[in-house]
Amino acid sequence: MIMTEAMADLLQTQPSYWYDLAEKSLSGKRIDRTESLSVIQADDNDLLSLLGAAFVIRKNFYGTKVKLNMIINAKCGHCPEDCGYCSQSIVSKSNINRHTLLDKETIVKGAKSALEKQAGTYCIVASGRGPTNKELDHVIEAVKEIKETMPLKICACLGILKDKQAEKLKAAGVDRYNHNINTSANHFDSITKTHSYDDRVNTVNKSKSAGISPCSGVIIGMGESDEEIINMAYALRELDADSIPINFLNPIKGTPLEKLHELTPIKCLKVLCLFRFVCPGKEIRASGGRELNLRSLQPFALYPANSIFIGDYLTTDGQEAARDHKMIEDLGFEIEDQPVSEQL
Repeated sequence: MIMTEAMADLLQTQPSYWYDLAEKSLSGKRIDRTESLSVIQADDNDLLSLLGAAFVIRKNFYGTKVKLNMIINAKCGHCPEDCGYCSQSIVSKSNINRHTLLDKETIVKGAKSALEKQAGTYCIVASGRGPTNKELDHVIEAVKEIKETMPLKICACLGILKDKQAEKLKAAGVDRYNHNINTSANHFDSITKTHSYDDRVNTVNKSKSAGISPCSGVIIGMGESDEEIINMAYALRELDADSIPINFLNPIKGTPLEKLHELTPIKCLKVLCLFRFVCPGKEIRASGGRELNLRSLQPFALYPANSIFIGDYLTTDGQEAARDHKMIEDLGFEIEDQPVSEQL
């Protein structure tokens, strides 16, 4: 999209413009492409007004609650896919601790750690194109034990699902399934060629059809244009993903994207605001790469976003849980209560 003179004028905004845009979003109307571009290309001096308007939307749906999620890397590496951002892919030369699927006891122990860190959702993640039936059954056994003994929501992220696998996960008690679209449809082949954008969308839809809450998000900073970021936001609105993790590229040494460093903290915050405007009632999570890319501006992420990961990510370190807890407290926000298990 070429920036027109009228659009350039629009970017020289008054604070009231952002609040009018928030009101439009809250009314259920989709903000249009010109308005979306005005968010992501807003003048840096407008940042506080933009964050304030995004917070009006966030507060309407979530108040000042912050949802905490914790990941366990249940299977690391050994992946045949060629995703350019991923240290676990077949094309990666990264030095990571590769391992096959963890035993049930270790996965359950991780859930106990999530509880201690005040997470409400425990995310079981396994590398690979998709789970074999044996791997699926193994995860299901761990999920059943966790659901019987702990007040946690379970999110599974196991790759592309085959027929009937989503139904098995639902029956075991899985609350949410994550499969990110990662980038826009027209940018997808620049990042991955061993599977398609449609493969990812189809898996999200399979989880929805099985009655599992769909989680799908993106990775920002992989060479995409602002227009492609807008396309991602619109695509996730159309998918009706309940939870949208916004990752910011951590260019890991040994991956094809290791030299790509194009994000700034302010750009990351504008992206979070865009997704809040486009998907107003959804859980927006400031996810992987937030510590690296937002740096000292991390607290501001919680004005548009209502969720973060706590603890480490898949192959990169996160911020210490105590620092995240303190960040939330210092903002005057509070951690969302852990769910009450009906089985306890």
